[in-house]
Amino acid sequence: MIRQIPYVAAFLLFIVGFTIAQPVPVKVEQGLLQGTLHDGVMVYEGVPYAAPPVGELRWHAPQPPAHWKGERKADKFSPNPEQVMVKEYGPWTQEYQPQGAVSEDCLYLNIWTAAKSSNEKRPVVMYIPGGAFTGGSGNCPVYNGENLAKKGLVVVTINYRVGVFGFLALPSLTKESKHHSSGNYGLLDQLAALKWIHKNIKAFGGDPDRVTIMGQSAGALSVNYLTASPLAKGLFIRAIAESGTDFRSGLEENLNTAEQYGVKFEKAMGASSLAELRAMSAGELVDSTNNKYHFLPIVDGWFLPNKVNDIFKAGKQNDVATITGWVANEGSFMNNYSKIPAEEFRKQVKQQAGELADQILKLYPAYTQAEASESQKKLARDVSLVSLYLWGVNREKTARTKLYTYLFTHQQPGATRERYLTFHSSELPYVFDNLKMSPRPWTSEDNQIEKIMSDYWTSFIKTGNPNRKGLPEWNSFHITPPETMELGDEMKLKLITTNEKFEVLKKLLQDSINKN
Repeated sequence: MIRQIPYVAAFLLFIVGFTIAQPVPVKVEQGLLQGTLHDGVMVYEGVPYAAPPVGELRWHAPQPPAHWKGERKADKFSPNPEQVMVKEYGPWTQEYQPQGAVSEDCLYLNIWTAAKSSNEKRPVVMYIPGGAFTGGSGNCPVYNGENLAKKGLVVVTINYRVGVFGFLALPSLTKESKHHSSGNYGLLDQLAALKWIHKNIKAFGGDPDRVTIMGQSAGALSVNYLTASPLAKGLFIRAIAESGTDFRSGLEENLNTAEQYGVKFEKAMGASSLAELRAMSAGELVDSTNNKYHFLPIVDGWFLPNKVNDIFKAGKQNDVATITGWVANEGSFMNNYSKIPAEEFRKQVKQQAGELADQILKLYPAYTQAEASESQKKLARDVSLVSLYLWGVNREKTARTKLYTYLFTHQQPGATRERYLTFHSSELPYVFDNLKMSPRPWTSEDNQIEKIMSDYWTSFIKTGNPNRKGLPEWNSFHITPPETMELGDEMKLKLITTNEKFEVLKKLLQDSINKN
């Protein structure tokens, strides 16, 4: 991918102490792309994978991007999806946040590759950012793919529509769709990005037959939805879902109820037609939905024909090797995390656990506030792990591919350590081999965790198995004993909790499953 300058000129420049290498444009379906070279890695930023979803294409399935003449520069990130931008929030300092402007014209992706030719067939990972489906961007510094590219991957990060732009459903939108569906536009964007990768990634030295989808938080939920969607069949062979997989993460909302919610929003906006909604400015729509209306993925009958758990139960999912897990303190960013008064905590357990409440309060005591605080942390963590275990049991009934589960336990050093503990998304700098992107007082322990974590993820993306020589053994999911891999302070398989806690929480969660 490097165009060498003529030999004589190169020799003369060598004599005076200079070297020059000019990146060669890459040919994709739409035209020639000119990227930039950084430390041996070619970077292509702001590559369009779909047409701008504006005007009549607002709330429309993504359409193919336009062709262009000549060379298109891919040397800067596109705008972020329309959202309320924040510089920092809770434990998430700037490296976790989108940078730059926002726009409805946001359907772009970014590529990092160290391949020297288009014939190398390197494994590909498409990263889907989180953001609660109301924010987020593939442009966050912590997602920089350079270091993973140096490990032999082709790394792609994407933007997709969020909030009202990504997930509004309306009867009028359903009526104009040839698939009789609306909502889920953000998920359809992710699908369009996958299809673009499948068609074009070979030009970047990637293998279209070895694509892994990877996401965290809302991105992890998206990974689960893509794994369940018949529309994504054959587009990827592996999946990584960080902080977003258990039997509770299935969708309950359907097209009918989502349409009713959309009509309520339409009336609140003072619009009497779809045309009037489309004529409103993006800023007006964002301002009107902020903290008032929440639009999320649904069972729409097209992208998702059924609930995710039911699709897995029927064996109709895209059966791919999967890594999934949680961090130790998922909810620590919330103001009331572990701070519910002891009496109120006991009351909540009795309301939610019924006849199992006394057993749970014996195992997670709350007689004092100090006890209650610790029990809240431990109960939340154990419920997530037991729920993930039950999801794995359900998956095992129909899947032929392997599942690897984990709990990340390491607390990042610095000012956020004691307040936020092992916070939601805190594993990402380690996975991306990107500690240098974060202004924290990293230690040699952090550097060692970073190496092991990024090696596990890289090995899995390459082979479907996180294990390789020199790494602590990570066994695939098995029903007995109920173990998961601890990643962080220790690197070894552990029981997800004590046997007594496991049995009572399993019964509690299974009762909930049976009710639904």
